[in-house]
Amino acid sequence: MVSNVLAPVQQRGREALQRLGLPTRKQEAWRLTDLKRLGEIAALPEVREALDIVLPEVAEGVTRIVLGAESDPLDGVRLPEGVTSLTEAELHYHLGQSLDHCGCSQAWPVQLNHAHSRQLLALRIRGKVAPLELVLPTCVGLTATRVLLLLESDAELELFQVFPAEGSPPDVHQAHSHVLEVHLGQGARLDHGVLASGSGDASLMVHLAIEQEPGSHYGLTSVCRGWRFGRLEPRVLQLDGQATTGIHGLSMTTAEEQFATHSSMRFDGPEGGLDQLQKAVAADRSHSIFNGAIQVPRPAQRTDASQLSRSLLLSRRARVDAKPELQIIADDVKCAHGATVSQLQQEELFYLRSRGVDADEAAALLLRGFCCEVVDRLPAAVKAWMASGAIADPSRPL
Repeated sequence: MVSNVLAPVQQRGREALQRLGLPTRKQEAWRLTDLKRLGEIAALPEVREALDIVLPEVAEGVTRIVLGAESDPLDGVRLPEGVTSLTEAELHYHLGQSLDHCGCSQAWPVQLNHAHSRQLLALRIRGKVAPLELVLPTCVGLTATRVLLLLESDAELELFQVFPAEGSPPDVHQAHSHVLEVHLGQGARLDHGVLASGSGDASLMVHLAIEQEPGSHYGLTSVCRGWRFGRLEPRVLQLDGQATTGIHGLSMTTAEEQFATHSSMRFDGPEGGLDQLQKAVAADRSHSIFNGAIQVPRPAQRTDASQLSRSLLLSRRARVDAKPELQIIADDVKCAHGATVSQLQQEELFYLRSRGVDADEAAALLLRGFCCEVVDRLPAAVKAWMASGAIADPSRPL
């Protein structure tokens, strides 16, 4: 069934990539991107088999689904009550709709995913259901996965996505392309956590397309670290306003890594709300990028949107680029944005050292405090991953 649905999508994706070629620096969204690394990802062979990975015990009350190989991800999985797979007819109707509505169906990363994706998870959520954990391991070569979620009116779901690539050997190129489409019905709620932990020469490209009907709430918490090249693109659309969105992100880079977050928020109706906080920690010769776009057209009166970007530079050679974009046409709105780039405060370091804390430990404590504002928002299932050692504490020093 899935192959019947994805085959024409793959063909259109391959044709689009041939037509588009690689992005160039003349395109604003790619102006700061390391295009050489992007080209290396595009040239990788597709993954045909999943690697054997050791997973921690599943947290109590959580249903785990593993994607990445060509086999059915639901084999042997008992879905919680209220969660069902979409039929082929439903797939043909809904697949790609959120991408189209959010204006990203023709984006290069999406077309890359379309051309290579061989696995699709498509679920319908009714009522308040038990938490889901999606594990998306990164294998040698190019892994491409795709997920579609339809939350009916008043449905509630906690979704935790884990991209584990720690321990990846150096000089072995791995990349993961992932596309997630979500439609939130009236009054629905999705609490969405993303933990992406890479190493070595692993790369990650994640594209999120989220549609919200009135009365719904979407909360995204993302923590990404250790990727040689990474790009996270959450695109959220409030269809008719009267919805709330929370986006809290943390990216951590070291060595010569580059990680970019490009978020887009559009209000197409009145009385919508946004609370966004994007944090970054850049060490060594790494490069962190944040581009946050907010669109408030005339119908979106009484919108209340707040966006804050805070970045820490841990090295004089590290680089942070932050670019907030606000396009406001409506005249009755509350919109605020801010961006700061700083180093660890010498006064705070002195305070800790004067009380017997050595310099390294003092810096680690301050860094942990900076990160925990986002990390502590991750779903409780993250504790099982950290306790097992499968993923290091995402708030620990780089």
